[in-house]
Amino acid sequence: MSYDFGSFAAAFVSDPILALIVILTLGATVVNGATDAPNAIATVVGTKAMKPTPAIVMAAICNFVGLAGITLVSSAVAATIFNMVDFGGDNHAALVALAAAMVAIIVWGVAAWYFGIPTSQSHSLIAGITGAAIALQGGLGGVNGGEWMKVVYGLVISTVLGFGTGWLFTRLIKKACRRAERSKANSFFKWAQIVSGAGVAVLHGAQDGQKFLSLCMLGIMLAMSGQSGGDVSFPFWLIIMVSAVMALGTAVGGKKIIKSVGMNMVKMEQYQGFAACLSACFCIGLATFTGLPVSTTHTKTTAIMGVGAEKSLRNVKWGLAGRMVGTWVLTFPGCGLLAFAFTHLFLVFF
Repeated sequence: MSYDFGSFAAAFVSDPILALIVILTLGATVVNGATDAPNAIATVVGTKAMKPTPAIVMAAICNFVGLAGITLVSSAVAATIFNMVDFGGDNHAALVALAAAMVAIIVWGVAAWYFGIPTSQSHSLIAGITGAAIALQGGLGGVNGGEWMKVVYGLVISTVLGFGTGWLFTRLIKKACRRAERSKANSFFKWAQIVSGAGVAVLHGAQDGQKFLSLCMLGIMLAMSGQSGGDVSFPFWLIIMVSAVMALGTAVGGKKIIKSVGMNMVKMEQYQGFAACLSACFCIGLATFTGLPVSTTHTKTTAIMGVGAEKSLRNVKWGLAGRMVGTWVLTFPGCGLLAFAFTHLFLVFF
């Protein structure tokens, strides 16, 4: 089956459900760009290495480059999401369920953005498609347990490794620079932090962007060929389209999230901001090239907490961190149940 842009455009015009899914997926990608992407450069702003506006522009460009560039080399995360659930059977019902999942993801993400809480759109996406698949199949038969376990592995990487490497990199930097002149060290770490922050933004584009890319491709395949699993290759035009939409979302939103993560959680110096970005790059890069879906928000936040804890546990505002963790914990059942309910509702009307 050909998935060239001309064939897609014809299907888009003739199939209203496919059009709805594509629009909803791109809408969710915009929300992700506005809510998750700013975490990549939150510490860069928090330590005053960059002002908010140029930092957001940098993140938008890097998101585009990361998704478009890395996906051409490795689409392991997209393949994991693509095969995580089974919407097979009745193609019409499968498309309706996928649309319901996207509505749930958007509603959950917008609510989090409104309250300035950096909830994980990755977790929302996984919860949404899982809840929709369970509703469609009437049980856990629609969930691929092997692929879903990668989510658990990703949580371990983003939490334990994120915190641990944040602590370790901070300690190593302090030891390596203990005799350095402070003004020269600060000048170096300012630029090192900008470069590493750009690296996090690139990897965010690859990690989170591939998740939405896979859902968009799933809708296209269900509508055009009836397929819903197995090996998949992503057409270049679709990669570019999703990349551009994510970059747009980053460019138009994000200051609330930057304030919550970069300024309120831990008060950091330049070298600490660099350690947090370096830690996030390591963890997200490891997960991306091994096909583990992780939350950029979760990883960057735990890295920041590890950096703060290296000096003193009192440096971390655990109350704010606890509120964020509570939000992440609620996302799986909350967004999943929302998608479950929307799926049943949509199947009645559509």
